[in-house]
Amino acid sequence: MRFALVGALCTGIQYLLLAIGVEWLGLGAVIASTLGYLVSAAANYLLNRRYTYASSAPHARLVWKFVVVLATGLTLNALFMQLLQGYLQWHYVLAQLVATAGNLLWNFCAHRYWTFSRST
Repeated sequence: MRFALVGALCTGIQYLLLAIGVEWLGLGAVIASTLGYLVSAAANYLLNRRYTYASSAPHARLVWKFVVVLATGLTLNALFMQLLQGYLQWHYVLAQLVATAGNLLWNFCAHRYWTFSRST
């Protein structure tokens, strides 16, 4: 449940930045989505570390794992957006919804069983 709440908040940040980037700044959807993903990642790390997984492990041990998961998720997000919005011409919000769903399972499993695992 905590993961879902943190995820919803961070997803909201990403979608807000996506819409601002596309509608107000005239950025392409893939670029705006990528920027939103990166900005929301900082909040995601801090909230998941503290609230979701209550990890007391030092940042130095967690950050590099988080960055690996983030980079993989960012790549997945960009690929989904490029395919769905860039090539198939889906509306950028619908493409982002599918990209978000595609990343959800990856992020949860990677963070639970690797980044913030009790053995970390």
